[in-house]
Amino acid sequence: MSVPSTAWETAAAIRNKQLKAVEAVEASLQRIERANPALNAFVYVDPDAALAGARRVDEQRERGQAPGLLAGVPIGVKDLEGVAGMPHTDGSRAFRDRIATTDSVQVQRLKSQGAVVVGKTNTPEFGYKGFTTNLLFGATGNPWDPAKTPGGSSGGSASAVAAGMVPLATSSDGGGSIRIPAAMCGIYGIKPSAGRVPRADLHASHWGTHSTRGPVSRNVRDAGLYLDAVVGPHPDDLDSLDGPVGVYEAATLAPPPKLRRIAWSADLGFAIVDPEVEAVCLAAAKALASALGVELVEACPGFDDPVGTWYTLAATGDAHMLDSMTQEQRELVEPGFIAFADRARTISGVEIAKAQQERHTLNRTMTAFFGDYDLLLTPTTAALPFAKEGPPPDTIAGKPVTPAGFVPFTSPFNTTGHPAASVPAGMSASGLPIGLQIVAPRHQDTLLLSVSAAYEQARPWGFPG
Repeated sequence: MSVPSTAWETAAAIRNKQLKAVEAVEASLQRIERANPALNAFVYVDPDAALAGARRVDEQRERGQAPGLLAGVPIGVKDLEGVAGMPHTDGSRAFRDRIATTDSVQVQRLKSQGAVVVGKTNTPEFGYKGFTTNLLFGATGNPWDPAKTPGGSSGGSASAVAAGMVPLATSSDGGGSIRIPAAMCGIYGIKPSAGRVPRADLHASHWGTHSTRGPVSRNVRDAGLYLDAVVGPHPDDLDSLDGPVGVYEAATLAPPPKLRRIAWSADLGFAIVDPEVEAVCLAAAKALASALGVELVEACPGFDDPVGTWYTLAATGDAHMLDSMTQEQRELVEPGFIAFADRARTISGVEIAKAQQERHTLNRTMTAFFGDYDLLLTPTTAALPFAKEGPPPDTIAGKPVTPAGFVPFTSPFNTTGHPAASVPAGMSASGLPIGLQIVAPRHQDTLLLSVSAAYEQARPWGFPG
């Protein structure tokens, strides 16, 4: 049989002996060879290791052993986490020669369920910005228009998935880095609840609880399958959540629970949004409400832009990371990252404590909001994909914005830890994807997957080429 385009179908075919894992991986490697030169989504590919991993899956199956939920599925891994034996550069010249000696917990769990890592995907240096370019590997292109950005910081992963090089790729999201590239590449991306996927690496995340790991995928069911493979507590992660496990793919196959009403906010009360983005997202929000059979209400949680709170907690960690480098390493780091981190050096301990209180207050605001509404819908980004090398737009709808003004909707929910996803809302007149963000109450990841799947069924999306 031909290799399916979805992870769940590929894994099922391999488990049922209709397909060999080697065939699935060979097909992925061929697609990478064809598509990657124009996109620069993968920055490292190891065909020998990938085929060896696929043969192990096939041998395991032939011995009558269960090959796992992701049996033989080829995946890409964002170059912010380790895969033993592969480069682990963090997109930085400072670590260009570093080779990982161990797998991250997420990668280990994916491998234990039969996934086969084919290579590493591009990321901005240390994942600090919302478009994917760095001084080590250069810029990644968007499969819908290779001259445009796929977003970031998981831009390499999203570009690879949208282009069909792999059906799944790992991502991480500290300020929108799963949802932004999912929106700009026209695929699905879910930021699980903070702590749902453990981060049990040697060093603490420099963005603390802001950052969580998860998938980008071509469909919602694949994302649920991925989460079934990786969720669950880990003793080395102070913030990891205990359960539930084994419920996420099932949530994508079951009808959503009966909801009361859902909220739509075009600007969260403070953002400047491209009118075309707003119109496409509003139409998608209405389609989701119709698919769920619920009322759509224009409503805003009522908080001021919390980006300052987010920055205080994120950038102080980056400053600490810079201080752990040698002077020679620091001289190789992108000036923009150093500026981002060094601005935090004037932040006092009292201001960090204040930011923690603001985070607490923001979460309480969202708790009250979700007492009235079951979901919050917003645009995922405020603007369309721009040139892949940057810079981001300095005006939107004729009004000036900061360099982060194109992504005002995502970081608030890193600060609070709410689960949030981006689904394809539609296309711009210029043929570029636009994403709709769905935010669910705390810990309601299965609800988020269920409503995402209902939207996908009502409005199936396509892919470039």
